[in-house]
Amino acid sequence: MAQRNSERANRLDEKKASGTTRERILLLLKTKGRMKAGELSQELGLTEMAVRRHMYELEKAGSIAIISVRQSQGRPVHAFELTRASEELFPKNYHSLALDLLSELEDDPQTAPLIDQMFEGRKRKLQERYAPRMAGKSLEQRVQELAAVQNAGGYMAEVEQTGSGAFVLNEYNCPINAVAGKYQQACSCELSLFQSLLEVSVERTECLAKGGSRCSYVITDGNSEDQL
Repeated sequence: MAQRNSERANRLDEKKASGTTRERILLLLKTKGRMKAGELSQELGLTEMAVRRHMYELEKAGSIAIISVRQSQGRPVHAFELTRASEELFPKNYHSLALDLLSELEDDPQTAPLIDQMFEGRKRKLQERYAPRMAGKSLEQRVQELAAVQNAGGYMAEVEQTGSGAFVLNEYNCPINAVAGKYQQACSCELSLFQSLLEVSVERTECLAKGGSRCSYVITDGNSEDQL
């Protein structure tokens, strides 16, 4: 038992070390740009073989690209650079920018009404974008399609079906929580969007922006007698 625990601890340590090394690699490529295995080897204090093992794992994850670099003499050599997808791994501050911009509009009586217009405009664009995905589908299919849309946006959505035919859409993450916490228009427009896309009654019973543990929506087709 002690040996198994020791082996498990060693595996965890190796996994943690690998994660730390790959984070350092990503940071080096972010700050220094394209690098060769030899250059990374010197920076990290690892062998080139060890560096390449990490790079192939990062390539499989879609974080880096391996490219050939021509030299004035000899054969091309491999180099590594970040992909567009890797941008999601680095800190972002979009919510602060959005809040600052909305605050600027809110502080001026002449521009304050534009906030409602902006959220309504966003809702219309999303409705136009996703309505074709709902066409010709049953309510259950539309709900599942909506969950897929929300998951693609980072909302961690799941669907439950109740015994009387109603559905519950739960969202465990809100990518715009900071904005929605201050501007309730975001939440009201989302509810309105769901009703428009699903073409049935949708009721929000819990909200992350209001201190809930999730955003929950009860979806009924008008014939359900569910009492959630």
